[in-house]
Amino acid sequence: MSDGQHSEDFGQRLLSPRAGTLNAQVTVVGSGPVGMTLALTLAARGIAVVVAECRQAHEPPSVKCNQISARSMEIFRRLGISARLRNLGLPPDYPNDVVSRITATGIELARVPIPSRGERFKTNGGPDTDWPTPEHTHRINQTYFEPVLFAHMLKEPRIRVLNCTMVDEVVQDENGVTAYAHNLESGQRLTITSDYLVGCDGARSMVRKSIGASLDGTPALQRVQSTYIRAPGLLELMPGKPAWLYYSLNPRRCGMMMAIDGREKWLIHNYLYHGEQNFDSVDRDWAIRMILGLGPDFHYEALGKEDWISRRLVAGKFRDRRIFICGDAAHLWVPHGGYGMNAGIADAANLGWMLAAVLRGWGGPAILEAYEAERLPVTEQTSQLITEIAQRVMMHRREISAEIERPDAIGNAARTRIGRAAYELDVTQQCCGGLNFGYAYGDSPIVRHDGESPPAYRMHEFAQSTVPGCRAPHLWLNDGRSLYDALGEEFTLLRSNASEDVCSFIEAADDLGVPLSVLDVEGPDSRELYPEKLVLVRPDQHIAWRGNRVPSDPASLLAFVAGR
Repeated sequence: MSDGQHSEDFGQRLLSPRAGTLNAQVTVVGSGPVGMTLALTLAARGIAVVVAECRQAHEPPSVKCNQISARSMEIFRRLGISARLRNLGLPPDYPNDVVSRITATGIELARVPIPSRGERFKTNGGPDTDWPTPEHTHRINQTYFEPVLFAHMLKEPRIRVLNCTMVDEVVQDENGVTAYAHNLESGQRLTITSDYLVGCDGARSMVRKSIGASLDGTPALQRVQSTYIRAPGLLELMPGKPAWLYYSLNPRRCGMMMAIDGREKWLIHNYLYHGEQNFDSVDRDWAIRMILGLGPDFHYEALGKEDWISRRLVAGKFRDRRIFICGDAAHLWVPHGGYGMNAGIADAANLGWMLAAVLRGWGGPAILEAYEAERLPVTEQTSQLITEIAQRVMMHRREISAEIERPDAIGNAARTRIGRAAYELDVTQQCCGGLNFGYAYGDSPIVRHDGESPPAYRMHEFAQSTVPGCRAPHLWLNDGRSLYDALGEEFTLLRSNASEDVCSFIEAADDLGVPLSVLDVEGPDSRELYPEKLVLVRPDQHIAWRGNRVPSDPASLLAFVAGR
């Protein structure tokens, strides 16, 4: 479909003359957070999307994901929904601290101070408050944020959502993709045709299987009993300042508890040990009470359970011609720092602008090749970093001796030692700046590399850089705006010296039809963060090129970064 069709009525574009047939530019299979982010990213760029989802409309989501990363919040800021998300979740004054204790109601061993959402932008105290971003990590359960994405998607006229719809088969040729589906309630058959199709359909992805991709890696690292409970009296029994996340470390049972509403709802993870091979190997109620540190007289209500296996699996490919996969369909690992869902959101933001560029006519074939070339290596890096910390955490939990509960000097020494180790692990997992901002697209076919390697990063450590492929360093402009709010919709040429003549660059972009804005970067840190006079930033805020003067053939550069 051409860009000129974007102004047509959405219903007319999608509804085919043949009953039971829909047509769109992109079909998205699955409307979890990843699928909805992709659909919204495409629609914001004028692309008509059909989203097929098995669940009923407004069906309550799972409670499994409990935070939106800073990088994901930057993405949602571009989509215009970060402020609404920020105002939901835990009460505004409820601390987001991460605490390690002997039990949830017992002696505290370590505390990572993290501001409440009401104080998040009012303080610089804490290990994740000084990150270079207009948006910080938001501790919020999926039951709160997923409905916001869904409501935003329903308001978008370019998106058609098909709930209770199972996609059974996808077939592609040189002209497009056909998805064969049926309604789970009525049984009615449906055919969806589109230029491209993206599988955001989770760990058991039918779309992944359809392109012949397999998940490779470690299929089982640990089994976890996960129980969602209501316990109105629990908060009052926990000493000291409340926290968002509690780790229980004792010789009977180690586990984790997350505050869902800051009042009475909690999610409890019981980490099974090596000899406990089945989810029913350990009595669930006993394990919960050992994690809480409470006896049989304490009453709680189990609202649900969703047991799961920690893995490290990555698909061998993320694309076959016109079909792509994102999120859990492409990779699975231990969800430390929320980086299962959040890595998928990064996939969606990356692929969304690329698909839109091709469908709007200014992006060439190489731009779609860049998706796998960029995201697959980063996925491998992320999975390795998260698996490494997961293994350290598992080892730490297995080394909790009875000494930790002794009321003497030996006990004090044990608590100090275990608390120090817990703090280091907790900061690394939950304040993971490297996973947010450290990765770079080093092997991309649409990034003009100049020979300098991007800075090394670890899970919680990173450095901003203008090396092509890196996320553009964030700064606050002299007028008070975030740099990211001032960027154009697509490519932006940042100019640190306003006297630099970029007319030939602008003319080349106009001739090629490549959307380009020019922004003069002036801020307290601009010269330090942007030593080059010119930096070309992509729609996803990653750097495509940098230099101290306009290249002799700017059209060639622009064609390259546009995949032509």
